[in-house]
Amino acid sequence: MKKIFLLMSFGLLFSCNPNDSDYQDIDEVNEAYQLTIPSNFPELKYLYSNNPLTTKGIELGRTLFYDGRLSSNNQVSCAFCHEQASAFTHHGHDLSHGVDDKIGKRNTPAIQNLAFVSEYFYDGASNNLEMVPIVPIHNELEMNETLPSIISKIETDPKYIRLFELAFPNQKISSQNMLKALAQFMTVMISANSKYDKYIRNEVGGTLTSEEKAGLQIFRNKCASCHISDLFTDNSFRNNGLPPNPLLNDLGREEVSGDISDRYKFKVPSLRNVALTAPYMHDGRFGSLESVLNFYSNGMIDSKTLDPILKNQNQLGISLSSEEKQQLIAFLKTLTDDDFITNSQFKN
Repeated sequence: MKKIFLLMSFGLLFSCNPNDSDYQDIDEVNEAYQLTIPSNFPELKYLYSNNPLTTKGIELGRTLFYDGRLSSNNQVSCAFCHEQASAFTHHGHDLSHGVDDKIGKRNTPAIQNLAFVSEYFYDGASNNLEMVPIVPIHNELEMNETLPSIISKIETDPKYIRLFELAFPNQKISSQNMLKALAQFMTVMISANSKYDKYIRNEVGGTLTSEEKAGLQIFRNKCASCHISDLFTDNSFRNNGLPPNPLLNDLGREEVSGDISDRYKFKVPSLRNVALTAPYMHDGRFGSLESVLNFYSNGMIDSKTLDPILKNQNQLGISLSSEEKQQLIAFLKTLTDDDFITNSQFKN
């Protein structure tokens, strides 16, 4: 593991009323947070120089992440759709849910290892993690709120007053600081302690069964062109041959780029914790890993933007036998990180 100190530790000497219950769970020291980078991971992409990690910045981000006041009805928090037990996805829901039971346009993506990528959402609508929360906050089908309105709701809350004072040198309750705090919290959500990781790092608990090893070899031969590195994604945008959903009219990456050559291209998702994140695809149409593999073996459709890697001698898809599918699923289950989904640092 590589460890990085991102800011010199410092303490802030403010006083508060010890009898005020709003302050009882807030200590008075802000320190640099020591980020541990897994030895089998690529280099960081997030620029911490613009937003140094601190213990209070992360605590503030976590508090905001679980606060329903970030939505117009004060009920839909970030955690409403990003549940820790399912790797911060909305398990069992094909599309995201929002205020007043409105249904969004896409499946809720996992929040994990975001410090190692530089484009976010299925269509790459943002390349700045600090701006990512703005999309669901402003979306009328999701949180349907504005940043100024959120600030007006929390700026008189004694706990937030104290946390903002401790987390940022300017001590301001502002949209900028709120977004920076949320980004700090999301970037420390690193999942890297699965059975697979222990196997790769030769650690205790990293023994794979013969079936899992067979699945790993199949994965390397047939899946790793897109799901590369130990992030299990190349972070590219590809058309994987999924038949368009006529109810959603989702053009994918084209909606951001405006380029027709990006039609039906979506970001290659990470497969970490994939056994926990059903349903699958950007529209949540598949409820099981078996269904996903069946699609890749015989369910694709051709189109002008279909990824060339999925065309093999005029045949679409990935050739997989029934046994290979079961071996692949056995391997994919080794990517489940129980420490990540139970980590108290990420809980409410």
